[in-house]
Amino acid sequence: MDTAPAYGLGHAETVLGKAIKGKRDKVYIFTKCGRVWDNNGNLSAVLDKESILKECEDSLKRLGSDYIDLYQIHWPQPDEKIEEAWEAIGSLVKAGKIKYAGVSNFNTAQMKRAMTILPITSLQPPYSLMRREAEMDFKFCKDNNIGIIVYSPMAKGLLSGKYNKDNVSAFADTDHRKTDGMFKGSNLENALHLVELMKPMAEKRGCAVSNIAVAWTLSNSAVTAAICGARSAKQAAVNAASAGVILTEEELKLLNI
Repeated sequence: MDTAPAYGLGHAETVLGKAIKGKRDKVYIFTKCGRVWDNNGNLSAVLDKESILKECEDSLKRLGSDYIDLYQIHWPQPDEKIEEAWEAIGSLVKAGKIKYAGVSNFNTAQMKRAMTILPITSLQPPYSLMRREAEMDFKFCKDNNIGIIVYSPMAKGLLSGKYNKDNVSAFADTDHRKTDGMFKGSNLENALHLVELMKPMAEKRGCAVSNIAVAWTLSNSAVTAAICGARSAKQAAVNAASAGVILTEEELKLLNI
């Protein structure tokens, strides 16, 4: 289960803690640090040592656990504090409060700096047919035995097959997607084109278009796993089915436009 204090200002961790009560040994918990909020709910990027240590304790309380399986720096911001934060995480590993240490949204140069202090277990970057810049860091991760857990494999849902120009244009003004560049212009055109390419692949297998999008990310040998958001148990089950979808070389070539 991948979560973070920033998701709902701690609420996501609290809900997860209730869900795993009595079965902690049956789940792996991945959470993050480096994003804190004030009394007004405004998030700030903080990587100070004392803040990291406090965030970890707060997460443990919300999760109702005495350890975290994978603890990740959410964002490498501020950049000049990476080493301080990574040293703090190293102390948490030594204390047994976290089992493994990972990073999210780091580039290769930033990972190299962190690795002089403590090995990196995993990188969590955004990666999808719509966003492939993370591939620049894949070789470094493979060479250094760093697992890659990609997020947003469906490009914020754009590659799920449920969007078209009409329902995208109908987003409410309060919907963050209304101003998101991914849902505009050539990005939207490219996404809808990819969906049309994936539809026959999904129909042939009797699966969802989203399964094809996620399977594409998993087809890269550098990728360890993909994180998919779900609003229901049914969606979670559909997402999980992506692991069993193997795309052919011809299909991969068609999608790698």
